[in-house]
Amino acid sequence: MTLQHEPVDDSILDEQLEYYRARAPQYDDWFQRRGRFDRGDEATAVWQHEIDLVRSWLATLELAGRDVLELAAGTGIWTAELLAQGASVTAIDAAPEMLDRLRRRVGARPITTIEADLFAWRPPRQFDAVVSCFFMSHVPDQRFDGFLDLLSSTVRSGGRVFLLDSSRNELSTAIDHTLPSDRDQTMRRRLDDGRSFRIVKRFRSDEELAAACARHGLVVDVRRSPNFFQVVTGTRA
Repeated sequence: MTLQHEPVDDSILDEQLEYYRARAPQYDDWFQRRGRFDRGDEATAVWQHEIDLVRSWLATLELAGRDVLELAAGTGIWTAELLAQGASVTAIDAAPEMLDRLRRRVGARPITTIEADLFAWRPPRQFDAVVSCFFMSHVPDQRFDGFLDLLSSTVRSGGRVFLLDSSRNELSTAIDHTLPSDRDQTMRRRLDDGRSFRIVKRFRSDEELAAACARHGLVVDVRRSPNFFQVVTGTRA
């Protein structure tokens, strides 16, 4: 039985974007397990091991020479991985502050960046693969089919899809954050300066994700690392 989640007002999406714009200078602290995200040496070692596992799953897409679209690229952590694997990347994000940091991260390597709201943007063409890391859990239920429709319409027939997000684990988030309940789609996030924002955070089961992707012509496999990450890989039928 699928739980019914509380609906999300669109104003929260505006607040979510405001949060990520403000968070851009400190976003990498989460990935590097610094400051409020540091849960101790043992947890950090497990995190890094599982990131390496995710990198190995990404490598199975064999993206060298492929035309790849990255949705919600953020500060470019995974953009750099895609470029290192030899992909040609078009990176999209709604926050200009994130894209500024992405460009600094990738340096002189060739890349196309687009500032756009993913809930309104439509692709001008199709790509060999679409990658989105740590965004799908920020899409509320009433927008999720639209997000998957964007994925399906953007990738060529037979093209690859790679979605990465967090599993529900309190050690993944900051020490002063509380993850949402099973019935809630939102949580409150804080910045280092104390400001707080309400954002979407919707955890989905493997079965729910696979069924939703299938509705949009995406044949996928959903897997998890032991503690922190959920990964969707597949193709457009």
